[in-house]
Amino acid sequence: MEKKKVLIIGSSAKEYALAKKFKEYDCEVFVAPGNARIKDIVECVDIRENNVQEILEYVLENDIHLTIAPSEIAIKNNISELFSANGQLIFAPSAKSAEIALSRSYAKKFLYKSRISTPRFGIFDKPQMAFDYLKNAKMPQVIRADEASNSADRLVCTTFSSAKTFVEDLFYKGEEKVVLEDYVYGHEFTFYIITDGYNALPLGIAANYKFMENNDGGILTSGVGAYVPDYKISKDIENNIMTNVVEKVLNLLQRKESPYLGILGIECVLSDDGNFVTLDFKPFLSDHDADAVLNLIDENLLTLFEACAIGSFADDYESINISDNSSVSCVISSRTEGKVIEGLDLVESDITPFALAKNKYLEFETIVGKNLVLTKTAKTLSRARQHLYEDIEQIKFDGKKYRSDICKQVEKF
Repeated sequence: MEKKKVLIIGSSAKEYALAKKFKEYDCEVFVAPGNARIKDIVECVDIRENNVQEILEYVLENDIHLTIAPSEIAIKNNISELFSANGQLIFAPSAKSAEIALSRSYAKKFLYKSRISTPRFGIFDKPQMAFDYLKNAKMPQVIRADEASNSADRLVCTTFSSAKTFVEDLFYKGEEKVVLEDYVYGHEFTFYIITDGYNALPLGIAANYKFMENNDGGILTSGVGAYVPDYKISKDIENNIMTNVVEKVLNLLQRKESPYLGILGIECVLSDDGNFVTLDFKPFLSDHDADAVLNLIDENLLTLFEACAIGSFADDYESINISDNSSVSCVISSRTEGKVIEGLDLVESDITPFALAKNKYLEFETIVGKNLVLTKTAKTLSRARQHLYEDIEQIKFDGKKYRSDICKQVEKF
């Protein structure tokens, strides 16, 4: 019997992590377009993520059984509806249903209309209106571009002056909308679910580290580290999110005739009083926590994703098996480019690259910004953390940058 063929769409860290996971199964794995690092583990197909018609033609010509599209670009170009219209199995949300995870302004309005608790916010398409709002706004303010992506600009501003300057910069860069939101102090986490659009099951909870510097200082990023499971999130909170966020979201999308199929991340903040607010949505796993979440899933993802795509999810799964292990991840960045990275062969943690370069001697070299995600899985969080940072110390290059306090508060976990 021929092996099933699986095509993954994308070129970032989460697609690399997913390709590694699927290599464990009895199937052939392809990634489009992939990158030089993904090419080291699976076959890459030279088709750009936005060219969904050409991707469909490749799938039809090469007898691909299941296509998985974590790529925001492919989702925006409505790869899901195109494949469904042509009778091809795909694990990805439609562009319409994924708007809650791709447009921050749409997500905030969606949360407000759904009566899901979210911080006070304002959406503006003209600079002066944003300035007027800021004059009376509570500081700090989180200011973001409308596009919800890993590369989107964002900043936490503590003064009117800094907020005004950043808003001006966003409009100057051509942003059509800017979203302002009260900054909420507390514990940030992402609650992941898997759904066929009608039924949903928890997939994992990742504690997030978004700021570049220790103790939540410096620039606000899409994520520089995580740990799973998040022991701060009780079963009561998990049930609360499933009932008062997940069910509301899925029901409203069904009523809009755009059910969401795929993995959905719900970004939240847990405050000191035990309550939580919902900040945002993610259309798949985030780059910085993909390995940490995937390492703990004790299911065959090919079978699981296939069940969602063909409509047998509710019949086949009453729960998702999650191992009792723990994972800690950390993003390693570089201040400079072209520096040879040494020590990778000494590392036992999972290494997932962002976009490393190779020189003529086939040595890995740095790029400016995020270079690697290291993830360690062990029986306890404390052990995973210890081994992770031991491995980080093995990696050496000029300009290395990472947070040293991820999961630092862990003692017995």
